Amino acid sequence: MAQEHDGLGPQDHAATIDPPGSSKLPPRDAVIEALLELAGERVWDDITITDIAARANLSLADFRDLYPSKGAVLGGFARKIDRVVLEGTSDDLLGQPAKERLFDVLMRRLDALAPYKLGIEGIAEWLGRAPLAAASINRLELNSMRFMLEAAGIESEGALGALKIQGLVLIWGRVLRAWFRDDDPGLATTMAVLDRELTRGGQFAARADDISRLASPLFSLARALFERRPASSVPESGDAKNEANEATKF
Repeated sequence: MAQEHDGLGPQDHAATIDPPGSSKLPPRDAVIEALLELAGERVWDDITITDIAARANLSLADFRDLYPSKGAVLGGFARKIDRVVLEGTSDDLLGQPAKERLFDVLMRRLDALAPYKLGIEGIAEWLGRAPLAAASINRLELNSMRFMLEAAGIESEGALGALKIQGLVLIWGRVLRAWFRDDDPGLATTMAVLDRELTRGGQFAARADDISRLASPLFSLARALFERRPASSVPESGDAKNEANEATKF
């Protein structure tokens, strides 16, 4: 069952956000706020760098010093949200199961994203029509989800860690789609989807971990046999030597 969400609501976070161009906002943050506002108002491809700079009350020269592209602004936005979540991480849930810890981390991420919901939904719609851009955003999400796992005290290294990270990116995409349609202030539907997806993901990760442990002795044996294999007494031909030399270049 999903635990009760006791984080700050969207209105609490919204109250701490300054409008684009405000003297309280550093220029980098002003650009992020401007882009997310525009993404909630227009189709992504219709938003120009000039539009963003104007909304942020910055010159094009200032914008260029800060970011090289709209995509780079999205990267800055992802890091900003990561920081909000990571700074809010505490040891309160250390004794809870891994699923509950990750549930809490991701709900706090949704809280941090709440003021930007319209813009994020507009960006998601654009990504559905732009597969190359979606691949780039996937890399951003991989980085973010790696830190979300770490914040929840879940191992994210190695082959199994990489599988967990990519799986969490897929889970996060499904949760966001539910979130876009969820008008309930308590986010009951979103929490139910997150709870269900984390349960499924946890079961899959457990099976993958079991397979990894079972296969590990076989890999170790194969490695030992390979390392003990005597060198061939047949001299290498000139072509074979050249091929071996070429292989070391990659």
